[in-house]
Amino acid sequence: MKEQSTSKGFAILSVGTLLTKVLSLGYNPVLVWVLGGTRGFGIYSATYQIYVFIYVLTNTGIPSAISKLISEYIAVKNYRSAFKVFKISRALLIVLGTLMAIIMFFFAGPITSTMGCTEAKDSVIALCPALIFTAMGSAYRGYFQGRGNMKPTAISQVLEQIINTVFSLLFAFIFMKNGIAQGVVGATMGTTLGALASSLFLIVVYEKNKHEQRAKNTIRTIKHTNKQIMRKIIKYSVPITVSIGVINAGALVDAINTLRRLEAGGFSHAAAQSLYGSYGLFNSLINVPIAIISALAVTILPAVSRAVALNDRNLVRSKINFALRVCFLIAIPSAVGLAVLSKQIFMFLYYNKPGYQLLIYGTIILVLMSLSQIQTSILQGLGKIYTATIYSVIGIALKISINYFLIVKPKINIYGAIIGSVVGFLFPIILNTIYIRKELKMKIKMRRHAFKPVVCSIFMGAVLWVVYNALSMLIGLVIHGRINNAISTIIAIFVGMLAYFYAMFLTKGITKDELDIIPDRFRKHIPKKLLMVR
Repeated sequence: MKEQSTSKGFAILSVGTLLTKVLSLGYNPVLVWVLGGTRGFGIYSATYQIYVFIYVLTNTGIPSAISKLISEYIAVKNYRSAFKVFKISRALLIVLGTLMAIIMFFFAGPITSTMGCTEAKDSVIALCPALIFTAMGSAYRGYFQGRGNMKPTAISQVLEQIINTVFSLLFAFIFMKNGIAQGVVGATMGTTLGALASSLFLIVVYEKNKHEQRAKNTIRTIKHTNKQIMRKIIKYSVPITVSIGVINAGALVDAINTLRRLEAGGFSHAAAQSLYGSYGLFNSLINVPIAIISALAVTILPAVSRAVALNDRNLVRSKINFALRVCFLIAIPSAVGLAVLSKQIFMFLYYNKPGYQLLIYGTIILVLMSLSQIQTSILQGLGKIYTATIYSVIGIALKISINYFLIVKPKINIYGAIIGSVVGFLFPIILNTIYIRKELKMKIKMRRHAFKPVVCSIFMGAVLWVVYNALSMLIGLVIHGRINNAISTIIAIFVGMLAYFYAMFLTKGITKDELDIIPDRFRKHIPKKLLMVR
C-alpha cells in the first residue's frame, strides 16, 4: 500500500471532502424545501448538534491515536506494533460505539427537552445505529491515515455522502406526511445507511491489502505487549477526546443557549427555531471550506507526529509552516467570496431565505475556525494535547457568556452568536500561537503567510463583483429571476477562482509544496512561467 507525501495525502483527502460538501450543499436546500422551511431545518440542526457531540466522543480520540501511533511506529519500521495498535483499537471502538448508541437512546428525551426542542427526540433516537457503524469505519480510517494513505478515506466519505443524500431526502419526503418532526426522522435515516456502506467499503479495501501487512510483520522489530499498546492508546486518545469533546460540548451548550435566549428575547418558539435554522444554513455554507481545512488537519497530525518521532525539528517546522500557508491559501479567499456574493449564494441555494446577512458579517469565523483547527492538530502532533484543550475551554466559556448577554437583545438576536464565535476562536488562537513559538523556539510568521492571500482575495472580490453584475445585466435582457442569478453566480465564482490563483501565481504566493497539491492533469495546463515558484 503506497504511502503518500503530506501534500499528496492532503490533495486526495481534500478532493474527497470537497465532493462530499458539494453534495451536502445540493442536499441542504432540497431538505429545507422538503421540511417546509427554516423551522424544520432548525429542528434538524438541533438533532445533529446532539449527534455530532456523541459522535465526536466516540470517533475522534481513538482514531487519532491510531493515526498518530501507527505513523510513529512505521517511521521507525516497527510494523508489528503498528498492526497491533489497529487490532486493539478496532475492538475498543466497536465496544465504545455500541455503548454510546445505548446512552444516546436513553438520553435523547432529556437532552432535547433541555434544549427546548422536544420535536428532535425521535430523530436523535433514529441516529443511534449510525454511531456503531461510524465507530467501525473510524478504526479503518485511522489505520489508513496513519500509513499515509488518504485515498480509502476520501472514497469512503464520498460514498457515504451519496447514500446519505439520496436516502435522507427520500425518507424525509415519505415521512413528512406525518408532520415536521417525523420528516426530520426520515432525514436522518440516510446517515445510518451511508455509515454502513462506508464501513463495508473500508473493510473490503483493508482485506485486499492485508497480505502486504503480514509480510512486513515478519521483520524483526521491538515488540510491544497488548498492555503496553493499550496504555499508549489511552494516553493519546483520552486527551484528544477530552479536547475535541469539550469544544463540541461548548457547541451543544451554545445551541441550547441560543434557542433559549432567543425565546427570552421575545421570539416565539417557532420563530426561535426558524432563526436557529437560518444560523444552521450559515454554518452549512462556511463548513464547506472548513471541511477542506479539516482534511489538512487530519493529514498534518500524523505528519508532525512522524517528524517528532524522528526528532527532526526542521521537518516539524516545515510541516507547521506548510499547514499554515495552505490554511490561509484556502480560508481567506473562501471568506471573501462568500461575503461578496452572500445574497446571491443564498438566493441560488435557498430561494432568498433570510440569513445571507449572517454570511456577510460571519465569514471571519471561517478564517478563525480554520486556523484554530490547524493549531490544535499541531499541538496534538507535538504531544501537547491538554494545552489545546485548556485554551479551547477558555474560548468556549467566552463564547457562551457573550452569546448569553447579546442574543437576548432583540436588535442583535442571532448575530450575538456570530460575535461570540469571533471572540471564542480569536482568544485561543492568540494563546496557541504564543505557546507554539515558545515550544519550538520558532517565529510563526502569520502576517507573512496571510499577506498575499489577503491581497489576492481582495482582487478576487473585485472581480467577483464586476463579473456578477455585468453578467446579471446582460443575461437579464433574456432571462430574469432565479435562473439569471444562478448562471451569473456560478460563472462569477469560476472566474473569481481563476483570478485568485492567477494573482497568487504572479505574486509567487504559492510555493512548490502547494503546487504538489494540484493534480497533474490540471497542473499541466498551467503556463510554465507561472509554475516557476520558490
